[in-house]
Amino acid sequence: MLPLAPFAANEADSRGRRYAEPAAEYRGEYQRDRDRIIHSTAFRRLVYKTQVFVNHEGDLYRTRMTHSLEVAQIGRTAAVALRLNEPLTEAICLAHDLGHTPFGHAGQDELNACMRDFGGFEHNLQSLRVVDELEAKYAEFPGLNLMFETREGILKHCSMRNAREIGDVGERFLKREQPGLEGQLANIADAIAYNNHDVDDGFRAGLLSLEQLREQPLFALQYDEVHRRYPELEDRRLIYEIIRRMINTVVTDLIDNTRRNLERRKPQSIDDVRKADGPFVAMSDDIYAQHVSLKRFLMRHLYSHEKKLEMTHRAQAIVRELFELYTSDIQKMPAEFADRAAGNDQAGRARVVADYVAGMTDRYAIAEHERLIGKT
Repeated sequence: MLPLAPFAANEADSRGRRYAEPAAEYRGEYQRDRDRIIHSTAFRRLVYKTQVFVNHEGDLYRTRMTHSLEVAQIGRTAAVALRLNEPLTEAICLAHDLGHTPFGHAGQDELNACMRDFGGFEHNLQSLRVVDELEAKYAEFPGLNLMFETREGILKHCSMRNAREIGDVGERFLKREQPGLEGQLANIADAIAYNNHDVDDGFRAGLLSLEQLREQPLFALQYDEVHRRYPELEDRRLIYEIIRRMINTVVTDLIDNTRRNLERRKPQSIDDVRKADGPFVAMSDDIYAQHVSLKRFLMRHLYSHEKKLEMTHRAQAIVRELFELYTSDIQKMPAEFADRAAGNDQAGRARVVADYVAGMTDRYAIAEHERLIGKT
């Protein structure tokens, strides 16, 4: 393997962990972070959390876990090609959705509405809260005690108000600095993964047609090539082959364009990366335009599809009614959450309730709602 580039994150220059620990004997520190994330309770729950389709709607649709694994695969490929820190990139990719609610963005939007008077709810900030505070695995500290650079990469965006409250990883937002390249890469790998696999899931669900998809330049170019070479290929394999080529096209472009940016701007260290006037990891203008066009297409034709909206409204009702129930009677929550809530003011109690609801899987939220409130 090639040595790390000078602008990659390097353990020797890391800002370290919040709580000092002796070094591991056989693992690097970012490998250790990755392993802690994989062994966390929050990561295991991702297998039963929605990506687009609610967990019980079918066994073959993406979940937050399969999505996170796909993000990590894309991130690792690009990290190696760019001589960035592969274990760090993988750790960030695997952890980026740990704070996501049940029912995907519908759940997040509803929980944010419930928390409007108490600081709001944002899944990205919640992911940091999970690894910093909520995971209870170690005798000597709360959370997972991850390295600064891992935590920095997890926190993709943050309001100025929240940045002032969360300490070290919030400083770059106040200073308007960039994250390290591994964090930049994980952010874009996330967008590439969900754009392409949502095409697959949407087609599988019958909500997207080949005719609609062929209107998208990124899809149409690959469709024409695959159809020319394999004219008798059935739709299922046709879609797989097209999506495989779409991902390859976008990831290859991302690597090539990022390499050009690095060669042109010549950062010499991770500090140069952080102080730059913009990110380095980016697609070319042409591919980015196609990527955004596909994203907007999915917003119109998949995420806003009437069949999808029906489940969205039900999911929002479940989240809202559970939040209201637990807020009015904290003893309805498990003892560990009820005890935490009991010692807080109204805002603090609401935050504990949000922690509990956000940690639920789709199926658990549905079951708890039916047990406590009844069918929606």
